[in-house]
This record gives sequence, C-alpha cells and structure tokens, in this order.
Amino acid sequence: MDGITESAKKKLFWACFIALCATSFAFILRILVLGDLAEEFNLSETQRGEIFGVGIWPFGVSIILFSLVIDKIGYGKAILFGFCAHVAFALTTIFATGYWSLYVGSLLGGLAAGAIEAAINPIVATMFKEQKTKWLNILHAGWPGGAAAAGLMVIAMPGDTSWKWKMALIFIPVVLYGVMLATSRFPVSERVAAGSSHKSMLQQAGWLGALVSATLICLELGNVFEWSTTATWSIIAALVIGFGIYTRAAGSILFFILILTMMPLAITEISTDSWITDLMTPEMTALGLPGVSVLVYTMLIMMVLRFAAGPIVHRLQPLGLLAVCSALAVAGLLFLSASAGMMVLVAATLYGVGKTFFWPTMLGVVSEQCPKGGALTLNMISGIGMLAAGVIGNPLFGNIQDHAMDARLLERAPELHARVVGEEQNSVFGSYRALDKTALAALPPAEAAEVAAVKREAQRKVLRTGAIFPACMLVVYLGLMAWFRSRGGYKPIKLDDETATPAATL
Repeated sequence: MDGITESAKKKLFWACFIALCATSFAFILRILVLGDLAEEFNLSETQRGEIFGVGIWPFGVSIILFSLVIDKIGYGKAILFGFCAHVAFALTTIFATGYWSLYVGSLLGGLAAGAIEAAINPIVATMFKEQKTKWLNILHAGWPGGAAAAGLMVIAMPGDTSWKWKMALIFIPVVLYGVMLATSRFPVSERVAAGSSHKSMLQQAGWLGALVSATLICLELGNVFEWSTTATWSIIAALVIGFGIYTRAAGSILFFILILTMMPLAITEISTDSWITDLMTPEMTALGLPGVSVLVYTMLIMMVLRFAAGPIVHRLQPLGLLAVCSALAVAGLLFLSASAGMMVLVAATLYGVGKTFFWPTMLGVVSEQCPKGGALTLNMISGIGMLAAGVIGNPLFGNIQDHAMDARLLERAPELHARVVGEEQNSVFGSYRALDKTALAALPPAEAAEVAAVKREAQRKVLRTGAIFPACMLVVYLGLMAWFRSRGGYKPIKLDDETATPAATL
C-alpha cells in the first residue's frame, strides 16, 4: 500500500478508530448533558431535538463537501479541520450562555464529525479493499466503543458533577487522535490508484444523488436562515441541474436505492439513540440504574459484535445481514415501547443487536458495488443518513412528544394544561405547544406525577413510531436480495472488472 509498512498501517487504522471514538464522545456527551442544559436554559422538547439535530445534519454537509475534494487536498487537511472543529465544539458548549450558543456548539461538533469520517472511511476501504465490509464494521466499532466509554465515565462521576466537566471528557480522544494522525502517512485512494477519473466518481452519484443531498441540505439551511420556499427550491434546482449538466448521468440506480434506504436506517439508529436515554430514564430509575444505562448497554453490544463482523458477514452476506438486523430492530423498538422493569433490558438487547451492523454494512455494500464512486459515494451515503437523522428524525421525535403531551394533557386535565403548556412555537413540522419547564418545577407532587404519566405515554409513542422505519428497510433489503439472486448472487465489483455492472449508471 504505497510503501506503507504493516506497523504504520496498523497505527493508521487505530488512529482512525480513535478519531471515530471522538465523534461518538461528542454525540453521547451532548445527549448526557442536554437534560441539565434544558433545565438551566428552559429548553422545550422540540428545541432539544433541534440541538440534537444541528449536531447531526452538518455532518452530512461537511462529509459530502469534503468528499468532492478530498482526493485533491489530501486526507490530512480534512482531519486537521475536524480536530480544530472538535476543540471549538467543546469550548463553545462548555461556555454556552443559552439556546443559540448551544446550537452553534453542536453545529461545530457535526462539522467535525463529517470531516473526520470523510477521511477515515476511504482510508480504511483503501487499506483493506479485499475485505471492505469486515474492516468497515471493525472501524465503526469505534462509534459504540466511544459512546460506551464516555457513558461509563459519566456514570462513574459523582452525582453532583457539573455538566461542564462531563463535556470536557471529549478532550481525551481528541488529543489522542490528533497526535497519532499528525504523525501518520496516508494512502492514495483505491479509485485514484486504479486511474478512475474524478468525473466518473461524480457520475456514480449523478443528478439523482445530488437531488437527495441538495434537498436535505437546503431544506435545513432554509429553515435555519428562514429562506422563502421559492428561494429554497430554486437553489435546489440550480444545484441539481448544474450537477446533471456537468456529469451527464442520472447515477447508479442501486446507489439511489441505497441512499433512500439510508434515511430510515439513520433515523432508526441515530435519532433513536439521541432520545433513548430520555425515553428510558423512568424505567431505569425504577430499577435503580441511571437513565443512560440502556444506551451504554446497547453500545457495548454493538462494539463487541462489530469486532466479530467477519464470520457473520461471510455467513449471511451483507444484504442478508441488513435484513435480519431490520427485523430485530422492529421487534426491539416495539418491545421497548411496551416493556417495564427488567424486560426493558431484554427489549434493549433485541434493539442493540438489530442496529449493530446497519451503518458499516451499508458503507460496505456501497464501496463494493460502486467502487468508481470512491470517497464520494462512500461518504455521501453517510452524509445523507446523518442529514436525514438531523433534519427529519430528531426534530420529529421531539415534535411527536410535544404534540402528544399537549393533546393528552388537554384531554385529561384542561386546567392543569392551561398552567403548564407554553405559547405556540414553530418548527419544520409546523406549530406546536411545549411544556414550560419553569411552570412544571412549581407544581405540587400530585400534579407533577400526572404530567409525568402523560409524558411517559408520549415517550412510548415515539418508540412505536420509530419501528416503522426498520420495517420499511426490511422490505427494501428483501427486494434487493431477490434482485441480486436473479443476477447470479451478490458479488463485489472490482474496478478492473468491466463486465460486472449491477451498479452501472443510467
């Protein structure tokens, strides 16, 4: 691999692994401290969802933009940007003064995550091009591994520890990967080494890929900057038409199907994980465990299984594995929505196993079926997934809760509803009314318990709604399995194999 020794190759892999751990640290620490921040800054559930979301959708923006140029600027510059953004994320959050400073801090964290993953995915796919799905699964064990490590560190802290000290834990993996990657040598990507042109990479995505990416990015930016509907769609049309004129290709049909499927996949995994600590806290408290226990437990399951991905992928094949995981995720989420006591952990096991192989196996399928797409298709699918979770999933789950609590409390206790439900607010999903944290804090115990019961019902509704997404994925994966079987079975595409074209452009 470009003269890089095996020891240097291993060092580079583990540096990439720790960099992904850092993005996971940022993700889970934001989850773990946001409850404290909601109390301190009187955030609504929808505002919490928006802060979760802005830590996710900028990932999609930065990973896609870096993928367009990363072969020209080099992996090192993308990683340097990610390192600086991670540091800025931590400092901005620690010294936050309200909603907008939290929003900006989360945005920086999302940009950092996108830059890092834009580099590490093609690095690992290039180093292990004969076993891409296996090694991408092992690399992405860094995500649950980092989350579990951060969660356990927070659990080990005294109960009165300030959220600022919890957030400061992010500096541990950030400094470590910064030092390791600063002294690493990077390979030339598989696409560049094979002599495949930059334009052929863009053609694999085509105007269909550009349509999905531009729509998600511009809808969110339009919401943030309050663009008019006409302006938003005009920008989308200009980007897609321009991309289409340059590439003269609609893109790979298979890739288009995969990016559409990646949207419910990301909502199933990322959006649910964003909310699951809050959703499961009442059940965990009843067992004498911290609310984060469910998330840490499922992350540990994911980490262990991803390290053991090789034999599992070999036995089930990538699409078979994705279909099995989708079925388990449906069962796990439905079970979680109806569980209490120790059965929550049983349901969480189903959900944890179900979500384990989603993300890296989808990356493996794209890398194996669209190798000419290089860094762009490999990272675009991650970017679209994160955009979907940030733009759609996280705010949707928060909005479902706000609407359900508003409606059910009005039905059960109109007088109490009038005292604790705030003024109408707006979001991408329309107007809503949220509970006022200050009013809730002043309630007597009996009324507070009544509100808590209504909130618990709303939280269960989120989990039931979430099960719809992996159910849709299961249908798609079964269809793709049948399609590949009709063509002789699933086989990775080699860049020098001109006869194997199941992902050919239109």
